[in-house]
Amino acid sequence: MSASNGLDPIGFPPTPMSNSDHTSVPSSSSSPSSSSAGPTEAVLFSSGNPRIEETRGIMHLYRDIAPSSSLILPIGRKPLVCVLSVPNHMTYADFCRFCGSFIQHMLGMRIVRIDGVDDQYSVIITFDEQSSTDDFYKRFNGKRFSSLEGDICCVRYTSDVQETELIERAQISVSSSADCPVCLERLDQDKDTGGILTTICNHSFHCSCISKWTDSSCPVCRYCQQQADQSTCSICGESENLWMCVICGFVGCGRYKEGHAVRHWRETHHCYSLELETQRVWDYVGDNYVHRLIQSKTDGKLVELSGDQGEEIDRSCDCDEDLSEVLLNSKVEAIVEEYNNLLTSQLENQRKHFESLLLEIKEDNDKEIAEAVEKALNAKLPKLQAKLNKAIEERTFLREINKNLLENQEMWGEKIKKAEKREQISTRLKDLKVNQLEEQLSALIAQIENVSTDHGSSESATPEIENATVPPLPSSSNSTSDTSGKGEESY
Repeated sequence: MSASNGLDPIGFPPTPMSNSDHTSVPSSSSSPSSSSAGPTEAVLFSSGNPRIEETRGIMHLYRDIAPSSSLILPIGRKPLVCVLSVPNHMTYADFCRFCGSFIQHMLGMRIVRIDGVDDQYSVIITFDEQSSTDDFYKRFNGKRFSSLEGDICCVRYTSDVQETELIERAQISVSSSADCPVCLERLDQDKDTGGILTTICNHSFHCSCISKWTDSSCPVCRYCQQQADQSTCSICGESENLWMCVICGFVGCGRYKEGHAVRHWRETHHCYSLELETQRVWDYVGDNYVHRLIQSKTDGKLVELSGDQGEEIDRSCDCDEDLSEVLLNSKVEAIVEEYNNLLTSQLENQRKHFESLLLEIKEDNDKEIAEAVEKALNAKLPKLQAKLNKAIEERTFLREINKNLLENQEMWGEKIKKAEKREQISTRLKDLKVNQLEEQLSALIAQIENVSTDHGSSESATPEIENATVPPLPSSSNSTSDTSGKGEESY
């Protein structure tokens, strides 16, 4: 495979191939304006559950050299294509709905991983006819998987798919069957069932059956095509030597790290924990690994079933086939009932555990609320006390002012009464003086008239008139005038 700078046109870095690899890449030369059977590029892929077995292989894809203005299909192509860069969040059902109009023309679909790409997967599709393959290529190549996202469907013609290696990582693997695990019918490439879909863990189903499965996991082994993030300890964040509680799902580190899994067992009494690396269950009470967990009929607790009991049961069943089948069915029913009871009891224990956690959280929240209220009251109490003291001082001051005003009102009332009395006395004295003056004036006028009438206007009378004087006022008038003047000054 020729080296290139940057990313490969299919969306992932080019994978180098060694010279000793028996799946060498065929090379051919052709001008860009003409279509031919090449050139092709080799892409490494893998499939299977890595914990059980893994299949590695190589597929040869035609390069997309056709210009955007005209669609030129390669010569010598086969009814085999590969859909690259399918996002992990797209489930099998979503992909079947995406290409639903061509499901009846598909003989088989296989989910694989491209080396170096973790967040995407690819689908190898085999069609019944070349025309259906070409129509699928023209319709879906360059089309978006969803109008709300930017992921684009990249369809490439495939010349060959080869399996190069089978890696077994477990002695016991899931046995393959010729029947669909969903509908229990034979896995035939029939148009009525829409072909066969092989999941990423190498389990096969009818496309019509798997299209109803809304989860991205396999219905047989529950292996998910979208690998979860690396687990860490829920307390310290440690990523190695992790154990998960089979009761409540708590993830903690082992005793050789910080020992949070052991601490969880001591706090909750959940004695069974799953080692995430080896998928084995550890019993903290017995301090050993557990072969199989069952529920005790006496106290309903989880206990370990030893392998000797199962072997003795198997050796005792030395009878005919009918009796063996009956015993097998009875054991299956007993196991189903046992695990149903086990699940019910463990769910009940888990409910109690989480209810206790909720109760603790509620108590903590109530305590925090009470502390917050008390703190708020303590913070506002000095301010309120200061305002109260200030209001009390203002009230005392206003009361003193009111008392002084009332006392002044009484004093000024007495002064006003005295002034009114003095004014009345002064008025009476003035009226008396005016009356005396009027009487004197009347007497003087009468005297003047009498003098003018009796003597006439003689010259002898003139000197007497000229020398006449006004008689002085009585002494009582003077004393009255002085008393009136003093009263006015004192007022």
